[in-house]
Amino acid sequence: MVSSLKWLYPGMRVKRWLLLVPVGMAVATAGFVVLFGMKMFEALGNTGSSLFESWGVRIDDPNTQLAIGLGFVVLGMLLIFGSLRQVVRSITSVVSPESQGKLADVVFQRRYLAQGQSVVVIGGGTGLSTMLRGLKQYTSNLVAVVTVTDDGGSSGRLKREMGVLPPGDIRNCLVALADAEPLMTELFQFRFNDAEEGLEGHSFGNLLIAAMTQITGDFERAVQETSNILAIRGRVLPSTIDQVRLQAELMDGTLVEGETRISSADQPIKYIMLHPSGVKPLEETLKAIETADCIVMGPGSVFTSVIPNLLVKGIPEAINASDAAKVYVCNVMTQPGETDDYTAADHVKAVAKHADFKVFNYVLVNQERPSKDLLDKYAVSNQFFVEPNIAVIREMGFRPIVGNYISQTDVVRHDPNKLADAILKLIY
Repeated sequence: MVSSLKWLYPGMRVKRWLLLVPVGMAVATAGFVVLFGMKMFEALGNTGSSLFESWGVRIDDPNTQLAIGLGFVVLGMLLIFGSLRQVVRSITSVVSPESQGKLADVVFQRRYLAQGQSVVVIGGGTGLSTMLRGLKQYTSNLVAVVTVTDDGGSSGRLKREMGVLPPGDIRNCLVALADAEPLMTELFQFRFNDAEEGLEGHSFGNLLIAAMTQITGDFERAVQETSNILAIRGRVLPSTIDQVRLQAELMDGTLVEGETRISSADQPIKYIMLHPSGVKPLEETLKAIETADCIVMGPGSVFTSVIPNLLVKGIPEAINASDAAKVYVCNVMTQPGETDDYTAADHVKAVAKHADFKVFNYVLVNQERPSKDLLDKYAVSNQFFVEPNIAVIREMGFRPIVGNYISQTDVVRHDPNKLADAILKLIY
């Protein structure tokens, strides 16, 4: 009650407009009374009648009655809507200045997106953020489940020095889903150069999430608070909040630990494991999977971004039990050290063999080849086009969704809008 009375304080710049609303309602009501032939002026007594008669206006004249009634209704409505508009403008100018002049568009967009289908996207790295950029144009009911095994760069340093879960992939997903101003997203992605002693290589967003974890004492809450800062469309959840490391058994039997070492190993990867193996997912993640209309895995590094999430006990079981459409998005280029010489079917086999359950039914495969110049450019780094071999995927019991899904730029990557469109066609 006390809080409501604050609207009447001096300087709030809403009282004058609020007071005009009942005035407008009274004027409009008077107009309706006249229009529908009610003897409102009889209630005014002789004074009211004499007043109008002195102006030469006879209320019993039908044309006069219509003109006066319509005039009062229009004037009343203008007062009501004009006053309410000014109230909204006055409040918006303080609460959300950037929304001034486009409030209706903002409200419509958010209401429209809130009615979208529920989609859970599982992965990590740039592939996951690419997918999220496309999907957020269609729905805000998004949940990104992100791997937390990164041990390189800024994330790895923060993990070793501060004991926090690696925030890099989380940060990229937050920025991808952000509704904040471009300057804010640029700030989160800003990386300190070598001139900043002690900060070199760190991204501002990583440092903020690490600091927020120290303040709240909880990585999950730190991610949520950071989400609020960026006003993201959807939620970003770590696949687990337990400290975990990635291990790989190579084809020659060598055991390698650490995502960075695994990616740079000179032997093909045979199998990926988590250490310790008994880490658990968040209840929110399992609930999101249970209620999802669509579950998407990938795109992204097969062994270090996609599969680690499926090794968290409870996640593959929940996916298998879900009635949602389940899609694996195959990469468009091979990754040195992880998927050398892999075809699309090889990607599918790698993911499928690491999950104890069938976790996807559809495989989204790109068939469009990049230009020769681009392929030559990538070949220098031992990256090659992933051949679709659709027939093999179909023989494995999966349903391929084949299309042209790459963006026409100077880099070979999925087009976020084409991906989102193809995936959402499965559930609409």
